[in-house]
Amino acid sequence: MEAVGKALEEILSSALPQGCITAGVYEAAKLLNVDSDNVVLCLLASDSTDKVDVALQIHFTLIQAFCCENDIDIMRVNNMQRLGELLGAVDGAGEPRDLHCILVTVSIFICILCI
Repeated sequence: MEAVGKALEEILSSALPQGCITAGVYEAAKLLNVDSDNVVLCLLASDSTDKVDVALQIHFTLIQAFCCENDIDIMRVNNMQRLGELLGAVDGAGEPRDLHCILVTVSIFICILCI
């Protein structure tokens, strides 16, 4: 499992400076609605305290269903603190960042290099 965690860290670390990360349940839902073809990975993160958050669990269920229908890979992670370290726990405005849902998208630049 350590290899998977390390690979995920590398993906997130390389995608962040390229602007290929969308963080937040609502932001992710908006992106999935308009540009799901470029989403390659969906991370659903929760702590033990989030298990009782019914609204969050409903959002997770809907996002998972959408991702399954659109062939988007899904990973569940439980280390919100590490995600905060990798992606920044606060946004540019100093507000706490919602890290419950992270989408990784394909950069157009990367797609051109692959052709």
